[in-house]
Amino acid sequence: MQVAIVLYPEFTSLDVIGPYEVLGRLPDTEVVFTAENPGLVINDLRSLSINVVASLADVPNPDVVIIGGGPGQAEQMSDGSLHEWLRTVDRTSAWTASVCTGSLILAAAGVLNGRRATTHWAALEQLAEFGVTPTNERVVIDGHYATAAGVSAGIDMALSLAGLIAGDDVAQTVQLIIEYAPEPPYNAGSPDSAPAEVVEKLFKRFPPR
Repeated sequence: MQVAIVLYPEFTSLDVIGPYEVLGRLPDTEVVFTAENPGLVINDLRSLSINVVASLADVPNPDVVIIGGGPGQAEQMSDGSLHEWLRTVDRTSAWTASVCTGSLILAAAGVLNGRRATTHWAALEQLAEFGVTPTNERVVIDGHYATAAGVSAGIDMALSLAGLIAGDDVAQTVQLIIEYAPEPPYNAGSPDSAPAEVVEKLFKRFPPR
């Protein structure tokens, strides 16, 4: 099985590294990082880069496609070679998946039309602009599409896919290997649970578009 993880400048690292850690541990699986412009692709914090050696054309028939989000997502919304590739590989992929605002790229490419999907809470309503039903869930499976909410939800999505692809026992083994048993010290992972002053500070720093 081949898993293609799409990168672009200013991607959020955990969006793609979380699923990489999970799906890369499945039996007989090859993970390929691919990009429209191969080479060093730098993340949103500009402190981590991945050397992508495979162009989109080098990965014509992946079994699983994953695209993450990040500030650079905004530059990937116009129709072009990435969108064309996503539409093409979606016709034969077993799974087409996204993490965070990566679902907006899939939606802009037209592959999520009429589907239910999720994304980062701050961008959720934007999905409706592309004929997608926004769903405020951490992981949404609709047909052969799997979308995850913000950043860390990519691990949950990847474990869900691992179970669907390789079975519950294998998925649970991977979960045990990576010791994925979150116990955060705070309950601030969503605007509904975070303290009001934290939400207010966040919106002051990053006003809604």
